[in-house]
Amino acid sequence: MQAAHPSRNPEHMKPLLIIANTPSPNTQTLRSAVADGARSAAIEPVVCTPFEADAAHVRRAGAIILGTTENFGYMSGALKDFFERIYYPCLEETQGLSMALYVKAGNDGQGAKTSVDRIVTGLRWNAVQEPLILSGDFQATFTAQCYELGAGMAEGLKMGIF
Repeated sequence: MQAAHPSRNPEHMKPLLIIANTPSPNTQTLRSAVADGARSAAIEPVVCTPFEADAAHVRRAGAIILGTTENFGYMSGALKDFFERIYYPCLEETQGLSMALYVKAGNDGQGAKTSVDRIVTGLRWNAVQEPLILSGDFQATFTAQCYELGAGMAEGLKMGIF
C-alpha cells in the first residue's frame, strides 16, 4: 500500500495561519468566522494577532490568511508592524506561500488592499483569491463570507493545492 502524500496527510500538513487585527467585537467575530470555517474542513488553524505572530509562525505555515481593518486608507498599524518584523527574515524562505486577505473597511478598502498587495508581492507570496473587502457597516453576510474564506483555504491546504 502506498503511503499518503505528506501534504494530504493532516498529521504532517503545515498549518493554516490566520493573522488578523481585531480591535472591535465585529472584527473578532470575523476572525472567529475564518477560524470556524477552517475547522469545518477538519483543520485546526493557528490564530494570532499581528503582534503575536512572528517569522517562525510564517515559516511553519502551509498557507496564511491575513485580516486587517482599513485605517486612514491603509492597512492597520498592527499588520504593518507584523510585516516590518517578518519581511527580511521571511523574504527568501517563504516565497510562493499561498495567502488570502480580508479587509473590514469603513470606506472602499482599496488603500488597505493596495498596501498589503505591495508587501506580499515583495515577499513573493501567492494570492490564491481576490481580497475579500467587507465595506461599510457590519452585516451578517460578512461573517458568512469569512467562514467560506477559512473553509476554502483549509480545503485547499488539505487537498495539497497549496
